[in-house]
Amino acid sequence: QVTLVESGGGLVQPGNSLRLSCAASTSIFRFYIMGWYRQAPGKERELVASLNSGGRTNYADSVQGRFTISRDNAQNTVYLQMNNMKPEDTAVYYCNAQAWSKESYWGQGTQVTVSS
Repeated sequence: QVTLVESGGGLVQPGNSLRLSCAASTSIFRFYIMGWYRQAPGKERELVASLNSGGRTNYADSVQGRFTISRDNAQNTVYLQMNNMKPEDTAVYYCNAQAWSKESYWGQGTQVTVSS
């Protein structure tokens, strides 16, 4: 059974930074793509950033230039560095991993609130 555990969420003021972590219970080489999604109240879950096994990244237009996704293979962890945060970034952030075997896994989510 694969588990993903997110951490690093919290309350941050506009313009400040936060880093989320997603620790996998297995080698992340098992996944061909990992990503961060978010869901704000009353809205659908949306892709924020993804990173495939080849190192290619993809970002939502709303976070391009402010957020960076990265990974530490030795720690089996994927990160989301969020800079210059805005109130509209407030949401529950979820980690997702898609295995080469086509299985998809989700973390439990971590709340991020951007407010002064």
